[in-house]
Amino acid sequence: MRGLQLPLSQTQRIRLQRALEKLQSLSCKANSDASVTVADTIPVNYEDAFLKGHGATDLNGDLVATVCGVVERINKLVYVRALRARYKPEVGDIVVGRVVEVSQKRWRLEINFSLDAILMLSSMNMPDGIQRRRTALDELNMRGIFEENDVVCAEVRNFQHDGSLQLQARSQKYGKLEKGQLLIVDPYLVKKSKQHFHHLEQFGIDLVLGRNGFIWVGEHVEARDSMVVDQANSSEQSMVPEEKNKTHTPLEMRQNICRIANAAQSFMFWLRKGKLSGEAWWESGKDDVIFSCQQLSFKSSWTR
Repeated sequence: MRGLQLPLSQTQRIRLQRALEKLQSLSCKANSDASVTVADTIPVNYEDAFLKGHGATDLNGDLVATVCGVVERINKLVYVRALRARYKPEVGDIVVGRVVEVSQKRWRLEINFSLDAILMLSSMNMPDGIQRRRTALDELNMRGIFEENDVVCAEVRNFQHDGSLQLQARSQKYGKLEKGQLLIVDPYLVKKSKQHFHHLEQFGIDLVLGRNGFIWVGEHVEARDSMVVDQANSSEQSMVPEEKNKTHTPLEMRQNICRIANAAQSFMFWLRKGKLSGEAWWESGKDDVIFSCQQLSFKSSWTR
């Protein structure tokens, strides 16, 4: 496809040139043919047995690419990793999603997957914290827990027969995320690790790294037991409007949230460019917000 002479306009030529430059920047330095476009031939040794993976097919005895991306080889498996692909969930992944619909005994969440994820009413902790069967009253009060456009953190439970995804939120660390900012990045930049919840004590910020590419930056919330939650709910109901306004996020906290979010966006920008070395930071006046590659568990192994 690189050698074809296509009748392209000036704008299309510029876009094609930029795409080829991006592929070249992502390619491996040891192999100049690592970046491919559609219909490009993938160099393989036919004398040795190899397995054809995703993004590759046989055409007239040659192995050609069916998507634009970078050629990856794992033992005998040869496949093409697309530049931008949707999130491919796995059981146990920590995801951050946005509620798009409240239906019968379930919420539907957008998690950057081909289908909406489903969070059942029976798969989450109730506000009172008591383990009991869900009643018709709980179903009527579903909008009091989550409503449309709410940001929710959950865990991938299993897959349904139709290919849809089912989530669960049975721990105190899962649930509704408030007083913060949601960032959307490419899913391949977030690597699966043992810890996806980070607390920046210096700024009082909670950082949730979703495997689906949704990153939440918000005010730190302490985990509380059911008795404390009941007392807090009763005290909030007895508050007057003037007292409720005092619970809003202060200006300093909002500034810290914006600084952390800007630092994460800068980190992702240089990570996609392949020019990141060591640490990325965003500086404003006297405050330096520093993110380490290992601390945030971002995947940077592809930038060789």
